[in-house]
Amino acid sequence: MCEKLRYGKQVKWTGRLYVVAFGLMLFSISAFAQYPGYKSINDLVAFKKQFATESAKVQSITSDFVQQKELMALTETITSSGKFWFKRSNRVRIDYTKPFTYRMVMNGDKMMVKDDQKESRINVKSNKLFQQVNKIMIDCVQGTILDSKDFTTKVFENDKTFLLEMTPVSKALKEFFQTIVLSVEKKDYSVKSIDMNEPAGDKTTITFSNKVLNATVADEVFAL
Repeated sequence: MCEKLRYGKQVKWTGRLYVVAFGLMLFSISAFAQYPGYKSINDLVAFKKQFATESAKVQSITSDFVQQKELMALTETITSSGKFWFKRSNRVRIDYTKPFTYRMVMNGDKMMVKDDQKESRINVKSNKLFQQVNKIMIDCVQGTILDSKDFTTKVFENDKTFLLEMTPVSKALKEFFQTIVLSVEKKDYSVKSIDMNEPAGDKTTITFSNKVLNATVADEVFAL
């Protein structure tokens, strides 16, 4: 009788282990299929601490960028390029130079948008959408995105790169983004690329190159 009881408990325990192992295997396969060559990071607490420490070392960024916009309604990809500046804290400037000229400057709670036709200034605090977009951009660049309550985050890695997959929580952000995926270089914890996937299937990818970190960037660069 005791032998049967022990055997029954062993079967139940083995069965539970099998279910857990099978679940972990499915999770691993899913992560690999979604991001080939990457594996998931399970200890998010330790990663978040390390990410915050390393990202805080980046005080400024000057970079070139290429933006590619894939629209479901079009077969071709719309490509534009320009220059990017960041200075801690809360200062970003994006200059599109090809195929058109367009400037966006974010400085604290203020935003300026300028094209060939006009120049507009916006108080970010007066517009909730602009406030959220401004916060996302700043958080992504200066490495505080993992502290954001607007997203749930999964983290993956390979030998050279971290991938942060962020899924919006709020209904307002879900209307604009299905996911935002950050590619972060392990060597200096700077952002390599940003993928913004929209619910309708459109996708925008911004890739940074020729990055210079922690060089002197004048405050005048972010003048509104």
